[in-house]
Amino acid sequence: MHTILKKRVIHLRGKQIVITALSSLLVLGTGLAISADQAKAAEKKSVVNVTFKPSDENELTDYVYNTVDPTSSQYHQYLTPSAFADKFGQSDSYIQAFQDYLAKYHVQAQAFPGNLSMKLTGTSTNLQKAFKAKYVPAKKKGYHPTTSYKLPGQLSDKVVAVIGLYSTNPNKKTKKTTKTATKAKKTTKKSATHSDTTTLSTTDTKPNIKYTGNAFSKKYGAAKFAKAYQVDDLYDQGLEGSGQRIGIINDSDVRDADMLTYWKQAGVNDDISRVHHIYTVATQAQAQADLNKSISAAQMEATLDAQSASAIAPEAQIDLYTAVQYGTKTTLTSAFYNNFMTAVSDNNDKQITTSMAPAFETKSNWPDPSASLSQYSHAFNLLLEQAAVQGITVFKASGDRGPYALSGAKENHIMSTSPYEVEVGGTTLPYQKIIDGNLISVNKERAWGDTYSRPAYDTKYSSFAGGGGGFSDINPTPRYQIGVPGVNTFRAMNYLTFKNGKYSITKNPHVITGTKTGWNLPDVAGNADPLTGYASIVSGPKYTFNPETKKATKANGILWRIDGGTSFTAPQMAAANAVMNSGRQTPIGFWNPQIYKYAQESDSPFNVLDDADFNDNLYYTGQPGKLYNQATGLGTINFNKLYNKFNNANN
Repeated sequence: MHTILKKRVIHLRGKQIVITALSSLLVLGTGLAISADQAKAAEKKSVVNVTFKPSDENELTDYVYNTVDPTSSQYHQYLTPSAFADKFGQSDSYIQAFQDYLAKYHVQAQAFPGNLSMKLTGTSTNLQKAFKAKYVPAKKKGYHPTTSYKLPGQLSDKVVAVIGLYSTNPNKKTKKTTKTATKAKKTTKKSATHSDTTTLSTTDTKPNIKYTGNAFSKKYGAAKFAKAYQVDDLYDQGLEGSGQRIGIINDSDVRDADMLTYWKQAGVNDDISRVHHIYTVATQAQAQADLNKSISAAQMEATLDAQSASAIAPEAQIDLYTAVQYGTKTTLTSAFYNNFMTAVSDNNDKQITTSMAPAFETKSNWPDPSASLSQYSHAFNLLLEQAAVQGITVFKASGDRGPYALSGAKENHIMSTSPYEVEVGGTTLPYQKIIDGNLISVNKERAWGDTYSRPAYDTKYSSFAGGGGGFSDINPTPRYQIGVPGVNTFRAMNYLTFKNGKYSITKNPHVITGTKTGWNLPDVAGNADPLTGYASIVSGPKYTFNPETKKATKANGILWRIDGGTSFTAPQMAAANAVMNSGRQTPIGFWNPQIYKYAQESDSPFNVLDDADFNDNLYYTGQPGKLYNQATGLGTINFNKLYNKFNNANN
């Protein structure tokens, strides 16, 4: 995962690529273009989402757990969105009343299948009028702005959250600026439009493309993952994801040409008809115009997700759900929710993965004035509960900065730390390399937390990397984690010190032990270290910036690279799930209650990483003898054993 903040600067081990937005809109090789009038009209539109209360939330949660409980009569009794609406959604009459009310304000309202939420489209002015919304500025530093709104009583009683009513402070005065300043503002705004993800861990290492087919895959791709985690045993049984679809949630389009180039290099099924582009906010033309401005971190993210998943499950269909905001006034939070809800309510994909997130889970940095952090989290949990009831397994990358998603001294994570998804952490595979003149050896797989390979470089750029993990501040410990050894206890080392906005290595770190509560994350882990990473490829306009001359140069081309991050691991896990599902009659469904049970059995499918030393995610270490550790969760997976566990669950 990658975090894209005010400035999009990607450090490439001694270089900098600054990816900026240009004013010209080019659509290469597509025949699609946006007229000035169309763009102007689109900019007036916003997508806002409303989440409703389920008819009985406690009953919904129980049903979620019952679908994966072999002792329950509801075991694997997954519901269609229509059946979900009948059992847990709001009534059709309520939905119609909401639509009729909004129509008076020229707002289009479309209920997502399941009747748990609604997509609203209209101008910001009409949307705000419909909700009688009032922007309330932050009271003081450290607080975030809020929104007061009012709906007719019969409508408001069943609303959980209204997401995305305000994209900016409507009271902020616009100052006159020079053309240069205006251009700079546009560039900064563009840099902030893509979802916050975890920071892209990038190296300047390129794969040797003289390797092709299986040789390339073993060194840089799917075969490497398959061998490490016994997916190849499933391949030997003829399972490759046939009949399955994998949904990928992203906020950039992907070039089909990049998919084909990667597949041909890695010897993967190169039938491009298995890739499907679904545009949920901006139009296809707008999304491709955005794509053709420059190679962006969002494009890299979306592309590597698609390449990773499609290679692990070479016979599966790939559904790319794309929530580009370009040409609209839709907020990050609304775009992300809308994109995810579309995928869930479409109900085509029995595994969904994302390496994207709309924000950090910190109240002081929460960006949506109309839905608080707790309201948004509640809405997102309900969305994921609907997914679970439909038999969908959701995977999410845990992050690439250890327990510090947003730089600071305190632990924080990226949205969402929901207990209804599989949070995927990171590890480092064994390796031995000479780096900056030093011999670096990792003798066995460990938690990904790198303070040792390039300490001087990482101190200079404050770029220490590690798998996300720790404790959720906003979601309590779920029932499936209660009583599992290691849950709600921890062992840690203060390896890093945060001062003056940067991290440095602590001179004399010490052991910290204790207890905490909240959802413990991640659930599982897999190779995510760039030094033992995977290859991916993107193409398009590229801008390099020379800080000395302060000039940027443009070049269109192809960028091969070896990267790491839980962004690779989450889609790989989702694809492995598709491989398993391709050998089953019913979907595996909600993993978590099942895998925490299996982890406590004598023939566990997990390799626990519980070492106290040289096994951390920049803070949390293993807890010797414990099944769960916040650096790597339950550990790495033997997918052949896990497949057998799922298949024998009701025996």
